[in-house]
Amino acid sequence: MRKASLSIMAALLAGALHQPAAAQRIVTPLEDGWRFIQADPEGAEAATTDDGAWQTVSVPHDWAIAGPFDQNARGAGENGFLPTGVAWYRHTLDVMPQAGRRYFVEFDGIMERSGVWVNGQHVGYRPQGYVSLRYDITRYLRSDAPNVIAVRSDTAAAPSSRWYNGSGIYRRARLVETGELHITQDGAFVHTPRIAADGATVAVSTELENAAEGATDARVEIVLTDPDGREVARTTTPVQRVDGLRKAVVAAELPMPTPRRWHTDDPALYTASIRVLGPDGASDAQDVRFGVREAEFRADSGFWLNGENIKLKGVALHHDGGAVGAAVPLDVWRQRLTALQALGVNAIRTAHNVPSPEFLDLCDELGLLVMDELFDQWNVAKTPYDYHQFFGDWHKRDTAEMIRRDRNHPSIVVWSAGNEIHDTAYPVEAKAALTSIMGIIHATDPTRPVTMGLFRPNVTGDYNNGFADMLDVVGQNYRENELIAAHEQDSTRMIVGTENGHNRTNWVPVRDYPAYAGMFLWTGVDYLGEANRSGWPNIQNPAGLLDRTGRLKIRGMERASWWAETPVLYVVRNADPNAAGEATDGAGGPNQPVLPTMIAVATPAPKVALFDDWTPEDLTPHPETIEVYSNCQSVEAFLNGASLGVLPINQDASPRRWAVTFAPGEVRAECRDDGAGAVTDRLVTAGAPVAIALSAEIDTVGSDLDALAYVRARVVDADGVTVPRAAHELRFSVAGSGTLVATDNASSTDHVPFPSATRQAQDGWATALVRGAGAGTMQVEAQADGLRAGRLQLRAEP
Repeated sequence: MRKASLSIMAALLAGALHQPAAAQRIVTPLEDGWRFIQADPEGAEAATTDDGAWQTVSVPHDWAIAGPFDQNARGAGENGFLPTGVAWYRHTLDVMPQAGRRYFVEFDGIMERSGVWVNGQHVGYRPQGYVSLRYDITRYLRSDAPNVIAVRSDTAAAPSSRWYNGSGIYRRARLVETGELHITQDGAFVHTPRIAADGATVAVSTELENAAEGATDARVEIVLTDPDGREVARTTTPVQRVDGLRKAVVAAELPMPTPRRWHTDDPALYTASIRVLGPDGASDAQDVRFGVREAEFRADSGFWLNGENIKLKGVALHHDGGAVGAAVPLDVWRQRLTALQALGVNAIRTAHNVPSPEFLDLCDELGLLVMDELFDQWNVAKTPYDYHQFFGDWHKRDTAEMIRRDRNHPSIVVWSAGNEIHDTAYPVEAKAALTSIMGIIHATDPTRPVTMGLFRPNVTGDYNNGFADMLDVVGQNYRENELIAAHEQDSTRMIVGTENGHNRTNWVPVRDYPAYAGMFLWTGVDYLGEANRSGWPNIQNPAGLLDRTGRLKIRGMERASWWAETPVLYVVRNADPNAAGEATDGAGGPNQPVLPTMIAVATPAPKVALFDDWTPEDLTPHPETIEVYSNCQSVEAFLNGASLGVLPINQDASPRRWAVTFAPGEVRAECRDDGAGAVTDRLVTAGAPVAIALSAEIDTVGSDLDALAYVRARVVDADGVTVPRAAHELRFSVAGSGTLVATDNASSTDHVPFPSATRQAQDGWATALVRGAGAGTMQVEAQADGLRAGRLQLRAEP
């Protein structure tokens, strides 16, 4: 049995200590007060440029999501038919440079081909849109005039991605001030060489940079605190000499007694406070949250976390947030990730790029395991202007900085070097590229293995030419039985499904093969773009368990019946008359459905019409099928109160079905397991639409850029039942302490810009995205012709 050990104590950067009195690190968020223009005017970088006519925006900011949708957009279906182009941002920095201090500007992401200027001087350029940027701007700052930073973002070369990538400064930005002696960008690395029942050894590596010309002595002080804030360890390491204009790595080890381990059901996070002290006192400081955990892949039994064998039940996620585009408020990710966890999802694959730092922070907090992916292409293109143009020149630096940024997150358990890389058709070149990437990853983070999503490896010979076995963990997209065969060919291979379909024929082989570490569904949430195959008018890929508003879809209900850890039950209507054999009359007699047998190969699933309602267009008697997704061992179904019988769970993961003759009223299913409690679901025939009903999953929403609440509108009948084919035009408004950010209906073909206050209902549903505006209450209202208006009140926090 071969193992790839991941015994680490991982840490995530949680922000810097803000103690200006001690002259340590000062962090100033650069959020408000940016001037923006979606154009490329001459001289935009100059400090004296008059930007008074430019728009005022806050960062993060994705200008492209406002639209319009255009069939002739340069980015086409890959970019969701949304605009691309050049834009400029300018900001006056609130800083008075002091001698002996260093000043850095940091961006968590600029999409893309970005340039940065300070007071008209060019300070840096980066083609990658997902990598975090840090520029030392000390030499460019002035004390006798305002200091102006200008940023140029350029997505004009399109398509440069196979999905919607956004445009502009779409992630967070900040100004960082330190002493001359400071911690380098992402220079703190925490891991553990030992974890045992009686304690752990915490190893902290801190990379220092002395930006002054003269050498200096230093001390690095580290204090560890537990999840409750209690100090558990402390050490101070002297550094005799850090030469001028040089770097030095300071290593320290701290014992930690009986640590509380980070786990999916107990994501306990510790804090490491690192202080750098020079001869004149504190020079820099950084707080780091971290989690203690052991993770490993085994060739015979898949993935293990803290000694527990866990099947990775994962989903792939793109970085857009639907109606908010690429500038995604943290509350959007919180809503989506918690909804996915309720279905049994325990792992996320970042498709196909590194995500925002706060996304990983949230995964750490929620206990989600992460496959952090670097690239969607190497040297061979997938779209005309994508990263293949820059891979040869930039991949080494991009790889190192991506790994340095993310290596301390306890949620990350495996790196992915790429997705469906087309270079594998040229094995010599592909092996050289993979050798380069893996060498950098292992040098930067020796604690985690590397995989990648192999693309048709049997076609390019990856299992026979040695390419696949260069990986620590062999990953393959789809074709689960091929990966099983590759493991049977060489039982020392560790294997994981890096991208998989939704059918049970994809799930059952993974479920039943112990060596299969798990799978990552394509996808967890519907995402904008990659509509090039379906073409206009489609603007998205609707492959998620959730739609792009975070609302549960039918395939998500089915997935919960396979993955959820607690009892779940969902009822849907299957309009295929052959779905469950001959219909019964619904009078209460036992039903004898035709149950499908186990499918051994990936046979295409029959096309069926599934509906989350009991309101077919034909309300006269006709064959219908009640389909139930549940992990309960026994389920009983009812039609208008009459029992249709009890069916046991199917070991082949197929749903339970009862064939009936349709009758208006109610269908219901109930879990009959002992101790399961009241686990039930029902569908009711809808009448004529009469009103709009509003609801929200939270009753309080903040007012900053990370805050957002989904207010869901349903067109309902007199009894409050959703009318499934209602398509009224809803008009949303917000009064009081709140603002309307966007509206959406999750449609693949709706081209109304997301900022619009008007949205047509889709299957009786639409959603308003709202944010607080200071302390108080907000009133959300939805109106439509011929319907009673819906109203909802939420609390707003500053």
